[in-house]
Amino acid sequence: MHTKTTTALPTFDDLIHYVRATLCQRDNLDYDLTPFVKTPLKRRDEIWGYAFHVEGPRMLRTSAVWSAKDDKILFYNSVGERFQDVVLTESPDPNSSAPTG
Repeated sequence: MHTKTTTALPTFDDLIHYVRATLCQRDNLDYDLTPFVKTPLKRRDEIWGYAFHVEGPRMLRTSAVWSAKDDKILFYNSVGERFQDVVLTESPDPNSSAPTG
């Protein structure tokens, strides 16, 4: 089932915690033990968002894409189907500093 929600994530740490928790919860993965990868998405040397994914057992890979310009996070399951859209009412500037989480 595809869900749509709205939330405020004013800092990179808030954003990363939310994305990682959502991806891990989707497949009942341990938040602290599951590998989490974040990759900046650039256009003309400016970051416009991030791609995230967690890696679970048996080649499970669940992903999310944050578009800072659109203030949205799109979540995808391991077969590429979108399972959640999040509209951000507040989000960090993707070019101000790198996320730490």
